Amino acid sequence: MILCIDSGNSRIKWAVHADGAWRESAAVDHAETAKMADLPCRRPMPARVMLANVAGDAAGAAIRHALAPWLPVLREVESTAAAGGVTNLYDNPARLGVDRWCALIGARAITTAPCVVVMAGTATTVDTLDGDGRFRGGLILPGLDLMRRSLARDTAALPLAAGKYSVYPRCTDDAIISGCIEAQAGAIERACARLGDEVVCLLSGGAAGFVGEHLNVPHRPVANLVLEGLLRLAEVELSIHAAGKNSG
Repeated sequence: MILCIDSGNSRIKWAVHADGAWRESAAVDHAETAKMADLPCRRPMPARVMLANVAGDAAGAAIRHALAPWLPVLREVESTAAAGGVTNLYDNPARLGVDRWCALIGARAITTAPCVVVMAGTATTVDTLDGDGRFRGGLILPGLDLMRRSLARDTAALPLAAGKYSVYPRCTDDAIISGCIEAQAGAIERACARLGDEVVCLLSGGAAGFVGEHLNVPHRPVANLVLEGLLRLAEVELSIHAAGKNSG
């Protein structure tokens, strides 16, 4: 059994993988981290607990406290120059957000085709992975809600829009919502165009379904690419550990 935890900007998502499939998953707000303490009470100790945390030291400490009985097998993942079949071409590989890093590794486990990896959450990231598994670089832009709220907060006359998408918006709320969606879709479609006809677009995150409705390129939704990447890293680590024991 492997427990994978994605501690994001807004929420904590976790899932248990056992016998070749995801068996249990949940998402909680950071204020509800203590709910995770139920896991060690009703499940055996896993082979690994894999944590990707972008929410800061306090969030990481709260998760470790909730899972205290499992600390011996907990691994907090960091971005590196290479792992899980992916080569990190960031100028400083350690500075790449660990959620993006894990999502790239998850994408590589799903497909070896040139890939655009989209995480549509609080922020939207649009990362490019070539057919050789090299992370070429990527984009970060405000997520849909951040875009909408920033216009309401930082302008004198624009509302917190509650409109709907339209190709030709004819009211302010619709113009804001449509502009936010067009910005997201445009960034993704431009990234896909750079990789050519063989590109695979993987779409994950809380707003993935909504963004996907408006994309003009083929795309594949994935429930949580970060968890998929964590699982891949755990499997590699366990395989190396087992090989070492057998050789000894």
